[in-house]
Amino acid sequence: MQNTSLSVGDPIEGRCTKCRKNTSHIIITLDEEAPGKVECQTCSRQHKYRPPTVAKKAAVRKTTKPKDADRKEWESLRADMENTKAKTYSMTDTYKINSLIDHPSFGLGIVQRIIGSQKVEILFEEGRKTMRCQ
Repeated sequence: MQNTSLSVGDPIEGRCTKCRKNTSHIIITLDEEAPGKVECQTCSRQHKYRPPTVAKKAAVRKTTKPKDADRKEWESLRADMENTKAKTYSMTDTYKINSLIDHPSFGLGIVQRIIGSQKVEILFEEGRKTMRCQ
């Protein structure tokens, strides 16, 4: 909330629809003491007032940082995994729970659950992945 009353011609910070960023604007019209239409000082475009946006935190993908529980589960199961018994992953194969999988990108994994008729959830060192199967 602003302490001072706004009037036509006042500068205000807002989100420009053309620049796609927060820029300085001049108020052109007021709607019940709130800016109605504004003009961007960067590109001179007139548009409906949009309050400035707050920068979002960078999204952290689930695959880049596995949850601690997944990491602990992986470490406890890793000791019992034998690379020689692992089946090379293929989207055209069928899998059972606790099957050992060798994926070309994610490495060694173990099937945790069957999801419907064409998907499995596999626990890899990087975390859980949902993979396609037959």
